[in-house]
Amino acid sequence: MSDEASLLMEQAPLADVGLQREIAALFVRALNLEVPAEDIDPDAPLYGEGLGLDSIDILEIALLLSKEYGIQLRADSEQNQQIFRSLRHLAEYVAAHRTK
Repeated sequence: MSDEASLLMEQAPLADVGLQREIAALFVRALNLEVPAEDIDPDAPLYGEGLGLDSIDILEIALLLSKEYGIQLRADSEQNQQIFRSLRHLAEYVAAHRTK
């Protein structure tokens, strides 16, 4: 295994990468993004620079994640900034809290 492949395996297990891709595809469909899901950097910020989502986009995504994965996200949660920090953080949260 190359050093690069080894590094990728350390950063995210395959299941997490699959979930990241699922969530990225959900972003693209729900928000009509012009970027392909596979081009979304899992470590780029979701707000502002990076993917460029705003608070309305995040609300829409939170509702879809709730329906799709059975997770409960509260608008007043202090954790939201960390949860929605990047696609990778969001996928980690979903993996840990999903009920479906």
